[in-house]
Amino acid sequence: MEEEKEFYENDLASIIVDACYHIHVKLGPGLLESVYEEILYYELTSIGLKVERQKQLPVVWKGKKMELGFRTDLIVENKVIIEIKSVQEIHPVHPKQLLTYLKLTNMKLGLLINFNSPLIKTGITRVVNGLR
Repeated sequence: MEEEKEFYENDLASIIVDACYHIHVKLGPGLLESVYEEILYYELTSIGLKVERQKQLPVVWKGKKMELGFRTDLIVENKVIIEIKSVQEIHPVHPKQLLTYLKLTNMKLGLLINFNSPLIKTGITRVVNGLR
């Protein structure tokens, strides 16, 4: 039986950023978010990472689970939330939304990835929730 590897958030972030770089070099900016999401999901799962796609997460309010929560683009290894965009510019609300997702899930790291950037490195924003 193969032993499962334990990943740290920053290790996962490096793997994710590398995959995004290769996708961006090959396809460039301008495609739909769903295309980048599908390909990034494929790339990450093909190397053995556990990735959940379009996972609906409820909000708990005063002990009651509200079904009208939010939907994440990708969650990698139950540790990193990826929010994919393909927009002209990231607005201040985008990282704030991702931070709220992190707080609601008690996760520590989120990556906001705008594939519509001329250079992918300028399109990636790390959002942290208590990560050292």
